[in-house]
Amino acid sequence: MTAPVTIDDIRDAAARLAGVAHRTPVVRSRTLDDLVGAEVLIKCENLQRVGAFKFRGAYNAASRLSPEQLAKGIAAYSSGNHAQAVALAARELGSSAVILIPEDTPQSKKDATAGYGAEIVTYDRYTGDRVAIGEALAAERGLALIPPYEHPHVIAGQGTAALELLEDTGSLDTLIVPVGGGGLIAGSSTAAKAVQPGIRVVGVEPAAGDDTKRSLEAGERVSIPVPRTIADGQAASVPGELTFSINRKLVDDIALVTDDAVRDAMRFAFERLKLVIEPSGATGLAALLSGAVPASGRVGVIISGGNVSPERFAELITTRV
Repeated sequence: MTAPVTIDDIRDAAARLAGVAHRTPVVRSRTLDDLVGAEVLIKCENLQRVGAFKFRGAYNAASRLSPEQLAKGIAAYSSGNHAQAVALAARELGSSAVILIPEDTPQSKKDATAGYGAEIVTYDRYTGDRVAIGEALAAERGLALIPPYEHPHVIAGQGTAALELLEDTGSLDTLIVPVGGGGLIAGSSTAAKAVQPGIRVVGVEPAAGDDTKRSLEAGERVSIPVPRTIADGQAASVPGELTFSINRKLVDDIALVTDDAVRDAMRFAFERLKLVIEPSGATGLAALLSGAVPASGRVGVIISGGNVSPERFAELITTRV
């Protein structure tokens, strides 16, 4: 059976993204290396366009739409970063976007999405089914729906982050990736295992939102109540069907981190690396610093995003519950 996403798909996505997405930097910290006992290489997707890796997948998928469909417009549903990514991709391609966003999404992400020219429609994430609402909205308006992770072109686009990391750093012993719906780690594990078959790929979830960990242990998708965590971009209640089919074959382990560990990682990144990272983007670093993922050799960490308001950032790094 042919894999839903291949290394060729990811390389094709990389070609489409060349000159459109940023080739984000890889940073090092001797202090971090000493703390965890490994050589850590950090892929800074918080410095990507829209402030998150999501632009990669959104643009790769949107760029494949027909001129006729682009003229009609694009729809998406998202907790924030995918919303901004689709909005910007649509603008880059001369299209329009309508985005379904949870009511409690940080205002900074709503404002940024609107700033890229998108129309925003809100819903209650704790009572509404965003997939059903999003599909109905797209059908009603004749829009092309680009989901945040359940799409092979989206997954292939996300995989370009890991591909770049390996191209820029050489071989790694371990790759650590934040996990929400599973698109970033599905693409990353596909790229990493193709380029370097012996690499260990570890996902990281917030402790309150361990749906992927439970699902991998059960061998089937497990649904949990919508998690309440500061890592709002990882507040998934069940893994995607497509992403889980990839991750169950390629992901070696899932680690969990507390909200306090995420706060500590955000503070460390700000103080030592001079990076502003949103909670969801910091979970991989949190797993290293807290010991949730034992480190040795050469370790790659994807920082997935940095979209957080100054007020919220200050509150998070100065508060420990």
